[in-house]
Formats: sequence, structure tokens, C-alpha cells
Amino acid sequence: MDRDLLAPALIEVVQRLLERPERERDEPVFQVADADTIARLRQIGIPAEGREFREVVEQMLTDIYPHRARMDHPRSFAFIPSPASPLSWIGDLLTAAHNPHLGSWFQSSGPSCIEAELVAWLAAQLGYPPVAGGLFVSGGSMANLTALTVARDQMLGDEERTCGVAYVSEQTHFSAARGLRIIGLLDRQIRKIAVDREFRMDVRAFAEAVARDRAAGLKPFVVVASAGTTNTGAIDPLREIADLCAAERLWMHVDGAYGASLALSQKHRALIAGIDRADSVAWDAHKWLFQTYGCGLVLVRNREHLAASFHASPEYLRDAQSSDDTVNFWHYGPEQTRPARALKLWLTLQVLGTRAIGEAIDHGIQLAEWAEDELRRDADWQIVSPAQLAIVTFRYAPPGFADSPPNKGATGSASAFTGEASGTQTLDEINTAISRRINDHGFAGVLTTRLNGRTVLRVCAIHPGATEQDMRETVRKLNAYARDLVTH
Repeated sequence: MDRDLLAPALIEVVQRLLERPERERDEPVFQVADADTIARLRQIGIPAEGREFREVVEQMLTDIYPHRARMDHPRSFAFIPSPASPLSWIGDLLTAAHNPHLGSWFQSSGPSCIEAELVAWLAAQLGYPPVAGGLFVSGGSMANLTALTVARDQMLGDEERTCGVAYVSEQTHFSAARGLRIIGLLDRQIRKIAVDREFRMDVRAFAEAVARDRAAGLKPFVVVASAGTTNTGAIDPLREIADLCAAERLWMHVDGAYGASLALSQKHRALIAGIDRADSVAWDAHKWLFQTYGCGLVLVRNREHLAASFHASPEYLRDAQSSDDTVNFWHYGPEQTRPARALKLWLTLQVLGTRAIGEAIDHGIQLAEWAEDELRRDADWQIVSPAQLAIVTFRYAPPGFADSPPNKGATGSASAFTGEASGTQTLDEINTAISRRINDHGFAGVLTTRLNGRTVLRVCAIHPGATEQDMRETVRKLNAYARDLVTH
């Protein structure tokens, strides 16, 4: 395309994107394309002759992008939201335009230098020593997989892999167990440890499991602790787990994809005390560091452990190898082709400064506390896990409704809930229906999860632009939908 034609069109697109956050605040959080829209999109096809740029962009902006979950909406409280700073997507734009290959220093010395410096700085925020290192990856799943590969290689000999045992909790993110399976463990080699009343790993149960496995002739080698579980924001007892790992010679990996960002909060960083003793940490900048997706990080206490697992030197790469102390990131992880994921975070930190990021994290914690305060004003709402790390879980539990499934012949699923014959509905069905009601109406995005065998509503609020009014009004709407469902 001619550059003289592209420039004004590109400027127009950027202007529209900068206006998007305010415009989308009044749009629904979840917007799933209906059958007609999907049929229309499928009919677009791929043209033999190119189309006019503005026409194609307009189609993308009006027909494609709107049909999504707006994870950056101020009232997007489902999953772990991703309220990305505009600085992050501008960094994406700059990086994409220059398209650096971040495999070797030879190919991308400037961006490689920035990634190395940012890795070192982030490691220092966790309290890691200067020999620590890591690299940026696509997200927490890849960070967990990379760290667990290193743990296997450092802690198990080849002949021990069939008897190695790994430990996760009932609340550990599923990507940890998936990563363990990818690196060769069978289900019988993965122990799921019980949690306490606060949904934190039960360290006594963990110790007992290790003792049993040693007595059975097995080889315990790694535990995955959580710094901010997805369900409740719980932080496992990191210090106690570190003590046990030191005594038992186990690799301690912390899935801090969500909660490791507390390291940048002056007010709340003590909540992750003990994370500095972990052998490795997973950390997602596209969660609580306000980056666009694809900005994860894996850190290890000793960067040489990464090279021990992933270093390779095929003959066709010899000219791209550095001979000094510079870093070739393709030796530190499974990716040979690597985009420059760190630059957008570096841009954001440079422009905003760490104080603003820390205050935004503190604001998220306050948002969930406002929601909990509003919930406690009505006795029919039950707090299942109090606000922590910007997450609160709760359920509507008025008198006269059963926790157990209804008897045969009653409504059998939440999807069939109509609000009629309310006495036969279970609380699980009611809470599922409340979630569906608020999502359908679009004011906020609130989904359910399962805790203690029950369906509960969950709010995760980390958007810097969300307000106390947003939180209280969301709870009021949930309450209105709940009462309407059980009385009509």
C-alpha cells in the first residue's frame, strides 16, 4: 500500500483507538456474536484482489472486534481481567513495526539489552540475588512449563524421572498440572494437596504427603505454591513451604502469574513475603501490570539453570552466537523465534513510573473491599472468601433454599432456571442464574466458580478506572436480579 495513503488512515485509526476506552465504558462487558453475525463474518472470505484499506479496517472495528469479552472494561470482573494501559498497546505497535527477533544478541542487541535489564530489575523486586535471571514468555502457562522443566532437570536424574513426584494444591492453577504432564509426569506422580479454610495450601498435609512418598521409595522433587490463586486470590504460606523445601531438598516454584505484581506495591508487598526463597517464579505482566496479552515472565534464582535445560548450538546459528557476556535468549527457553515482549512493559514503566503502578495495584485491592462492604449490608449474601488481592467470592443464600440438588422431577440444571416454584430451586442454580442475568444485561461481567463443592459468584476487580460507585452499583444490581429471580 502506498505510504502517502497509509499515513492519514493510520493516524485516524490511532485516534479512534485512543477514544475507545471512554466509549466502551457504556457498552456491554460480554458481547458474543449471534448466528447471523458469525454467518456474515464467515462469508467475507479471502479476496483474490485486495480491498481498500479504510474499508477493511472499518469492518474490523465495527463487525469483528466488538464481539468479545471486554477484558479491559472497568466492570469486567470475570477471570483475571486485563485492563491494558494504552501505553502497552502503543508499545506493541512500535515493536510490531520494527519486528525485532529476540533470539540472539546479534539479531537484536538493543531490545535484548532492555529485556535483560528489565528481567534483572523485576527479579530484584522479588528479592532475588544478582545471579537470578529469566525471560519473557507468552504467559503464565508457558512460564510454569519452563520453570517445571528446569526443576525436573535440576532435581531428577534420567533414571529417576519415572519415580519423581510433584505437589500442587487443590487451588493451584490447572496449567501447573498440565505442564507437569507435558514434561513427562503421569497423573500418579502428581499429588493434589488439601487447602485450609482460607484456601491456602495445607503445609502439614504437604509434609505428610512428602513423607509417605519417600517411605514408598519415590522421589519428591517439586512443589508449586501459589501467590494469588485464580479462584480466591489466596496466597499459600510461602515461608513455611520454603522451610519444608529446604529441609526436604525440593524445588519450590511459585505461580505468581497474578499476585507477584504485589512486589511493586509499597502498601501490600509484605503479603508475598517468602517469594524471594523460591527457586523459580511465574509472573504475568498482562494481568496486574496492565499490559496487553502475551507478556508473561519466568524467573529463576540461578539463570544458569535455564541454560542447562535449553541451551543448544546447531551449526547454522554459530554466526549469531555472542562471544562475550551478552545474552542469547533462545538459550534460556523453548522458543527459538521470540518477539520482543518486554519493550511494551518497559515503555509503560518509563512513562508512568513504578509509584503509579503500585498505587493502581493498591486501588484494585480497595475495589474488592468496597464490593465486600456492600455485600455485607444484606444478610442474604454470604461471603465465601473475603476480599483479598482484589478478589471476593460470595453467594446469594436466602432462607428456604437447599444446598443439595433438587429431588428428581425438579428443575435439573441452572440453565433451566426460570424463577418459578422458587422453593424447589437450589442455591447453586440461583447463583448461576444471577450471573447469567447480569452478564446478559451487560452492566458488569460476573461469573461463577466452585468452592467447597458449591457454586459461588466471584468478582476480580483490578481496573485502575473502576470506582467505588462501580463496585457498589454492581452489587446492587446483583441483589436486584437475585430478588427478582426468587420472587417471580
